[in-house]
This record gives sequence, C-alpha cells and structure tokens, in this order.
Amino acid sequence: MAHGFELQALLDRAQDSAMYKLMNQHVVSAGDGHATLTCMPEPKFENLMGRMHGGLVACLIDSALGVAVLTKVDAGLAFGTIDLNVKFVRGIMADTGLITATAKVLHAGRSTLTAEALVADASGRLYAHGSGTFLVYPKQ
Repeated sequence: MAHGFELQALLDRAQDSAMYKLMNQHVVSAGDGHATLTCMPEPKFENLMGRMHGGLVACLIDSALGVAVLTKVDAGLAFGTIDLNVKFVRGIMADTGLITATAKVLHAGRSTLTAEALVADASGRLYAHGSGTFLVYPKQ
C-alpha cells in the first residue's frame, strides 16, 4: 500500500487509460515517490519541423510526475498539476526509439507536492527534464 493506494490497482488503471494509450505511454514501475514511464515516438507526433512535438514530451513528463505523486497521496484525496516546467535538451525524432521518463517526488506536503523528471533514450542520453507542483484536495 502506497499511502492508501494499492500499487497494482494504480498500474492497472494507468495501462487502461485512454490518454496513455493515445500518447503511447506505459508505466514501467511506480513506488514510494517515484515512477518510470516509457513512450514510443511515432511520425504521428511530429511537429512541422519533423521532430516530436513538445507536447508529447510535456505529456510524458506530466504523466510520470503524476504517477510518482499519486504514490504519496492518501486515499480519499485527489491532486492536480498547478505548475509544469519542461526544458528541452535535444530534439526527439520518430527513429529515436523508446524514451523513458523517470520521476521522483522532492517534497510531499499536506497541500502541495513537487516532483522532477528526466527523459532519456535507451542509452541514457538526456532529451528533456522537467518539474511540477501539484495541489492536493478532497475527492468530490
């Protein structure tokens, strides 16, 4: 149990998420304050310059941060991203191959959490990094 959430139920929900499927995202692992997600770039995500659209990477970072945060939030509470910062280091192409976002929670307070993530390819080459702040609130 990770702060009220059964980890396997969390992973099952993520794998069934329409958004994750649409964006080619998969949860590889999640635990106490950390998460690893992957994404396979495809031509359908290219921007006008022929590289992966920044939104694909931002979405992957936000998802990884969110899964890491979810492992720290008590059952009966919800959360939402209130700040997302993404820094692009190099362009991702359709042939870059699988990219991986690794996220960790830096601060888990009662009302806000902060986390950071790195996005790298299979060889460990960094493509982007980001951070986010999340507001905790009662489930409705």
